[in-house]
Amino acid sequence: MSMHRDHSPALRDPPLLKVGLILLTVVFLLVFLGLPMVVVFSQAFAGGYETYIAALNQPDARAALKLTLTVAAIALPLNVVFGIAAGWVLSRFHFRGRSLLVTLIDLPFSISPVVAGLVLVLLFGSQGWFQPILQATGWKVVFAVPGIVLATLFVTLPFVARELIAFMQEQSTDPEQAAYTLGAGGWRTFWHVTLPSIRWSLLYGILLCNARAMGEFGAVSVVSGHIRGQTNTMPLHVEILYNEYDFTAAFAVASLLAMLGLVTLFAKSWIEHAHPLRGQG
Repeated sequence: MSMHRDHSPALRDPPLLKVGLILLTVVFLLVFLGLPMVVVFSQAFAGGYETYIAALNQPDARAALKLTLTVAAIALPLNVVFGIAAGWVLSRFHFRGRSLLVTLIDLPFSISPVVAGLVLVLLFGSQGWFQPILQATGWKVVFAVPGIVLATLFVTLPFVARELIAFMQEQSTDPEQAAYTLGAGGWRTFWHVTLPSIRWSLLYGILLCNARAMGEFGAVSVVSGHIRGQTNTMPLHVEILYNEYDFTAAFAVASLLAMLGLVTLFAKSWIEHAHPLRGQG
């Protein structure tokens, strides 16, 4: 029996095209990513190290940093719980309305954050649908921390969930079935089998979620009210300082957000390099 062999030469890109595409990519990254980073840090330290520290030690700057960390600390655990639950349901069960649920999880990706903030104002504002209930209970959502948390939760909702859904759909359920066969209960199987297998995908989603939570501007800007020292997060505080022509202080606070982005980028790259099949091993 004769074997057919393909003697056609392997297709290769012309060397000039390869070099040109690499140079184009590098130039694009330097202009649109590297140059802004250089500008941010150079302007932040334009007045010297003492001026930089003084800008970060301003009461409003400390309050903005504290609020940003507080909102992220609330949003992250809630996103983790939701993401794990969504990943489990959508990867382990098939039910009517499953596609609709996936679409709803992706909704924050397709809606402008400003629109999301306006919806929250419509629901919880002074003329909102839930205003009678809020007035009766004494709660305040819009122009307060709860509104900022809700806005942040909306824009960060898909990050952990989508990461886990994509991974868990490709993951075998054999280890979990074996644990059930050996008599392990649902919680024990989750803690000792499922969670260790998805830990890197979960960490990957948490990194992305945290970066978005701390850097969110649009939705938070609508619901915050821009109250100095109370409802201004770091991105909002940067805008106020810049509009007041306090450029050094604005870039000093912006440098903290830039450093957060760099740390997230390096952590993300490390996870992708060290664990290309996130969650396995």
